[in-house]
Amino acid sequence: MTDPLLPSAELAYSSPDAQGFFGPYGGTFVPETVIPALEELTAAFAEAIADPAFAEEFGTLLEDYIGRPTPLYRADRLAEATGLARVYLKREDLTHTGAHKINNTVGQCLLARRMGKHRVIAETGAGQHGVATATAAALLGLECSVFMGTEDMRRQSLNVYKMRLLGAEVVPVGEGAGTLADAVTAALRHWVERVEDTFYVLGSAVGPHPYPAMVREFQKVIGEETLVQLEGRLERTPDAVVACIGGGSNAIGMFYPFLRALPPGERPLLVGAEAAGLGVETDRHGAALTKGSPGVLHGFYSYLLQDDAGNPLEAYSISAGLDYPGVGPEHSYLKDEGFVRYEAVTDTEALDAFALLTRTEGIIPAIESSHALAMLPRLAAELGPDAVVVVNVSGRGDKDMDIVREAGLGAG
Repeated sequence: MTDPLLPSAELAYSSPDAQGFFGPYGGTFVPETVIPALEELTAAFAEAIADPAFAEEFGTLLEDYIGRPTPLYRADRLAEATGLARVYLKREDLTHTGAHKINNTVGQCLLARRMGKHRVIAETGAGQHGVATATAAALLGLECSVFMGTEDMRRQSLNVYKMRLLGAEVVPVGEGAGTLADAVTAALRHWVERVEDTFYVLGSAVGPHPYPAMVREFQKVIGEETLVQLEGRLERTPDAVVACIGGGSNAIGMFYPFLRALPPGERPLLVGAEAAGLGVETDRHGAALTKGSPGVLHGFYSYLLQDDAGNPLEAYSISAGLDYPGVGPEHSYLKDEGFVRYEAVTDTEALDAFALLTRTEGIIPAIESSHALAMLPRLAAELGPDAVVVVNVSGRGDKDMDIVREAGLGAG
């Protein structure tokens, strides 16, 4: 296997360009009033990641506070149940706060403090990014406000309570469907009004430049650790690596190091699992890459669910973290180039996978992560019984107990 941390120049996957474009996707489509703040952020981010002191502080917090590296667990009973030779689970559910989101929020809050911003804001859907932002803000002594759709507040009341315990203000967003897209819109609108003292901690690999690249930078630790952990366990690369995708932060954090470290002929099949909801043949899904088309949303150009006039459509998923009508621009580029394959997983398939992991391995995953786990039987049918698959378990399922109970799991 190629050294995962030292790719040769001719093999290295690289993006975005200086304007924040991944091929045709990405960019900065925002009001003129926001441009100076984004330029300030771009410069500060570039300076920070080149500073060994910043890298050392971030690395120390990853290890001592967040609990990294997270394990790469060999799930033999799950592998047997799904017809695969081996399944490895990257256990992001074991991080402090219970999901991958904390990697990014600690990095961005460190950057906010470095820039002299005393206040941070965030958007959240499932609540994990909100909890993670509130946690990082408490750690670093920053004021924090989290924008959350009223429907998501209802579905994720436990995380709302956690954010308030951590000292954050939770701002209800009742416009539209009261879900993640509406929370992003409200947070961006607020940031425009308070850019001088406020840092926007964006939770996924979306938004205007430099956010997609910045979120990837702070989440790439997932894939870097996985590559190192696979060394010595396998004599070859795994056959497939799977992650769920809404906006796409946990997926790009897993996929990017594989794209950087390995030439095309040696890469595993990279698979992103997005939300098919009640079915992509209905209007109740969140499958932007499967059923969407390119357009502009929240300051960037990417695949999104939109009507004929270019207005974003309401996305749906049983998972509050996957009901976003767009997807990060790098994922759109990876789809078009054929570097990653994206498939849609229904609510029913995700719930079945949730139950299967819980009962075979004693691990209760987030419903978001369950979309990735649902790909295992499909991959067994495609790749055969000798295949080895890695799945990113992006978060734990504590927050989803009310949802799975309403769905009838565990009732008998």
